[in-house]
Amino acid sequence: MKRSDIIRSIQVKFNNMRGTDAAAIVDTISDNMAEAVAAGNRIEVRGFGTFQPRKRATKVGYNPSTGQPMYLPASTTILFKPSRELTKKMNG
Repeated sequence: MKRSDIIRSIQVKFNNMRGTDAAAIVDTISDNMAEAVAAGNRIEVRGFGTFQPRKRATKVGYNPSTGQPMYLPASTTILFKPSRELTKKMNG
């Protein structure tokens, strides 16, 4: 599903809402979620799942071509954990 599909479904659900208004809603939600996770906060969307930042420590990896060690810096990634309801829908 693409952003445009989400906007179209919002327009249909709310009696042909203008596309610019629906796009503003989608953009506001995604911007707020991105800012919250970037600030280190956990986001919970009931019935969908949770998003939380996860820190990765510095580690040594190996170049597959040469076998030489490479030092991989510490980084932060996002962990998504689906809710039970979403998991049930996916598994039928």
